[in-house]
Amino acid sequence: MAEWSNWTGDQRCVPARIERPSDRGDLIESVKRAADHGLTARAVGSGHSFTDVACTGGVLLQMDGLDRVLDVQRDAGLVKVEAGIPLRALSELIWGHGLALENLGDIDKQTVSGAVATGTHGTGSKFRNLSSLIDAIELVLPDGTLLEVSSSSEPDLLPAARIGLGALGVIATVTLRTIPAFTVRRTDSPLPLAETLERLQRLADGSDHFEFYVFPYTEVALLRQSERTDEEPDPRNPALEFGQEVILENWVMGAIARAGRRFPSRIPRLARFVSSQLAKSVKQDRSYRVFASRRLVRFTEMEYAIPRHHAGEAIPRVLEAAERADPPVGFPIEVRFVAGDDSILSPAQDRDTCYIAVHQYQGMAWESYFRSVEAIMDDYGGRPHWGKRHFQTAGTLADRYPRFDHFLAARERLDPEGTFRNEYLDRVLGPTKSILRAAPS
Repeated sequence: MAEWSNWTGDQRCVPARIERPSDRGDLIESVKRAADHGLTARAVGSGHSFTDVACTGGVLLQMDGLDRVLDVQRDAGLVKVEAGIPLRALSELIWGHGLALENLGDIDKQTVSGAVATGTHGTGSKFRNLSSLIDAIELVLPDGTLLEVSSSSEPDLLPAARIGLGALGVIATVTLRTIPAFTVRRTDSPLPLAETLERLQRLADGSDHFEFYVFPYTEVALLRQSERTDEEPDPRNPALEFGQEVILENWVMGAIARAGRRFPSRIPRLARFVSSQLAKSVKQDRSYRVFASRRLVRFTEMEYAIPRHHAGEAIPRVLEAAERADPPVGFPIEVRFVAGDDSILSPAQDRDTCYIAVHQYQGMAWESYFRSVEAIMDDYGGRPHWGKRHFQTAGTLADRYPRFDHFLAARERLDPEGTFRNEYLDRVLGPTKSILRAAPS
């Protein structure tokens, strides 16, 4: 049997079967066949989650064959796509129709279904996460039924289905709301950390899209301020782009990370060196080309969503935890902002949110550091990004989501026998009632 692993190679499973459906008909048959044989079924996209959310010992459905744009309604701004299309490919295709997604995260290798199912987000205090753009979604249920969930069909299920963790069914198609294509002008510039924190709320609201990075052991933040503009894209010279985004941001950073892994005691010095080299740069291009960054250096990550007004207090505490970590931390802390939304399992549900992400280089110990940061996030009612490392369980999460029981009810209705369950869902949602009924007393 073949083994599957995620992007960073630290989540692995050996499914009973790996199937690659090529269209919705194939997908329906795969799901129904798994259920008929008493096997669980999990869909997987590009493997960019750091948790075991996709892992299964049953049938693993590799979705890369379902990668087509099915319908474009330019006047209505609606685009219907198959679940396995990568975000980058989708963005390029709809740009040809004069359309774009209003916001994106900083990685665009994920499939659409994987991104929305785990609550992927970008940054911008006026913008919600990617799943909030869903107008309709089609789910394949265990008996092979293709269920459309939208504002006009099963509207009560839509807040649950937008971020479903694969617990409600396998996503076959997604219809997204788009806007006219636009250009983004991004300015990266260093600013003293103390001044960044002092001006944090004003900075968050002062740009269409704002985020910043800061290395532990340093006192300088790298601000990333992006504005939407009516100007034409003005891409950088390809050689300059390669030098900045591949050589400097990946090859050089990769070499520094490897040096830190081999000689951990040097990490603070290396971090201060990198911080001292931060300089202003500008990029103006198609929106999706600016939002996303190339990620060639492998790492593992944890990210938490906390109420925005706690950001100024929480960030210094996270930096202190990073500076106490053993081994030392050679990756920056990333801070982003999003608007609240109404999806049941959204980390930004019903509150304007600050996301704080921490990372550790591939092959280095991370658990103690991440647990110390998670303890800080717990103080603020933090909600974890579903596709990134965390140690929460259904017992610790239920009170953080006001309608958690509504999601469980939707799960019980659509998957009463637990066809889509796995260890991750049992941990964060609890086992389905059918499993509890079957358990020995």
